[in-house]
Amino acid sequence: MNLKIISGTDRPNSNALKVSEYVKSLYEAEGVEAEIIDMQDFPLADVAGGKYGTEIPSVTNFRKPVVEADGVIFVIPEYNGSFPGVLKVFVDYLPFPEAFTKLPMAFIGEASGGFGGLRAVEQFQMIANYRNALQFPERVFIPRVEKEFDLQKGLDDPFKQNLLESQVRNFIKYVEAVQGDESLKEILS
Repeated sequence: MNLKIISGTDRPNSNALKVSEYVKSLYEAEGVEAEIIDMQDFPLADVAGGKYGTEIPSVTNFRKPVVEADGVIFVIPEYNGSFPGVLKVFVDYLPFPEAFTKLPMAFIGEASGGFGGLRAVEQFQMIANYRNALQFPERVFIPRVEKEFDLQKGLDDPFKQNLLESQVRNFIKYVEAVQGDESLKEILS
């Protein structure tokens, strides 16, 4: 299974990257490799000036693992009531419309505030829906991330930790079902 975890910001030392690293460890505990794609590495300077429709080798190389993934987990921080701009630029430079079409996606929001990135995730889900992604319904939101999350232990709240672990286990099953169910493939094609 080829899973990618998108750390949805280019902010150095971000909580999204820390959460992504922890989530990766949860997938590994389930026997599934998951690679982190860090938006800090997106070649933003190469797209400055709006080079849409142009093949940019650095962008093509950056997006290739996502385009080839069996499933993607987005870890999305909330910035200014939405998701980070670099994540939107990344999506804008993915092949349209096929990059997200029928691609299983799971979502984790994180924020300093009390809603755990709910707005950011829901806004991003509108884009994923427009791009025909298969959105996994178990979303996880991490509020007050600096206080409630630890890179080694996970979430302080046992209920939220259980939600996160459930998402990991069930997203694996979801991706397997999409990959293996011939009747589902017919419906989706």
